Amino acid sequence: MSTPVWRIVAEREISTRIRQKSFLIGVAAMVVGVIAVIVLTSMFGDKPSHYEVATTTQEAQTVVERASDVVGATDEDSDVTTRRADSESSAEQMVTDGKADVALLPTDDGYRIVGDREVDGDLAAALTTAVQGTALERNAAEQDVDLKALHSGAQVTTDLLDPNADNAGARKALAFVMVLLFYMTAIIFGMTIAQSVVQEKESRIVEILAAAVPIRALLWGKVAGNSVLAFGQIALVVVTGLIALKITDVGGLGAIAVSSLGWFVLFFVLGFVAMAGVWAIAGSLASRQEDLQSTTMPGNLLLLAPYMIAITAGEGVKAVVSMLPITSAMVMPARLAEGDVPWWQLGVAVGSNVLAIVATVWVGARVYERTLMRTERRLKLTEALKVSD
Repeated sequence: MSTPVWRIVAEREISTRIRQKSFLIGVAAMVVGVIAVIVLTSMFGDKPSHYEVATTTQEAQTVVERASDVVGATDEDSDVTTRRADSESSAEQMVTDGKADVALLPTDDGYRIVGDREVDGDLAAALTTAVQGTALERNAAEQDVDLKALHSGAQVTTDLLDPNADNAGARKALAFVMVLLFYMTAIIFGMTIAQSVVQEKESRIVEILAAAVPIRALLWGKVAGNSVLAFGQIALVVVTGLIALKITDVGGLGAIAVSSLGWFVLFFVLGFVAMAGVWAIAGSLASRQEDLQSTTMPGNLLLLAPYMIAITAGEGVKAVVSMLPITSAMVMPARLAEGDVPWWQLGVAVGSNVLAIVATVWVGARVYERTLMRTERRLKLTEALKVSD
């Protein structure tokens, strides 16, 4: 059984690209970039806080222990420990030498918190709360006041309606990375399709190919070859990113990232194939490389708009745009990374992209066939659609 013509063209596209140093360097740079972002986020992101407080008395040490409970209530991995000093001057010296974050020193009416150049706000708040609580209990005991009865009915608890609030920052970072990955990959490989088409037109090689190969098979081969390369690059980046997330566990995103990136790959495939027809049209309308700046502008804008929406728009706008064809390939994975999305919206997004694939490939094939042999000048889309078969 002979190999289909489109497959031969696709294999040629793939083999040509993977032998280019620029392509290999680009893939390596993207992989390294993703790893670097994850590692740097792990190193410099929100970390548990470990404070050391210099004290000179047993009572101050008790206050510090209470402050540790206050800090731990906010972040169970954070704590406050005590460094005992012989005198106030020794405690202050510990702060100056960096052996303690602050010193908690007694005064006539309470305590003073001594820092070097600044005092961490969370630590100061925890120590203040602990000092006030300790003083209140001591004074209540001296005045024979039932402190428990005095506090009756004053308990305040905090509940969050958003179950994802605890790692919202890491989720937003993941969403941004996915949007950026789609945008960059779609631009790079989309332009490759357009440039490949116009290069063959400009060099007149297409006239030789058209004599031996069906023109539509050339289109399918170019789309298939570059799609495989794009999918391969994204798959490599996703797998690398998941491994890095598993090792660093940035923001506790390991399990969340698996689901989000799975949807990202699906929408990437749908969105890129839908865009492939647009890039093929851009290449076939041009007669030389210089024309690509104008013929690819609609495709660039079609990618830039959802990129900006995914970064800056409100939730209502994102919800609508995430169900539209092509734009949903960027916005929907970002929404999934940031939180839950109704299943019916996912269904609409997938369906709209499938319809977009059918439409852009059909239009792309017609324009490609009608304009590929026209090398005398740049054509407009409306003009190309009027060209007879």
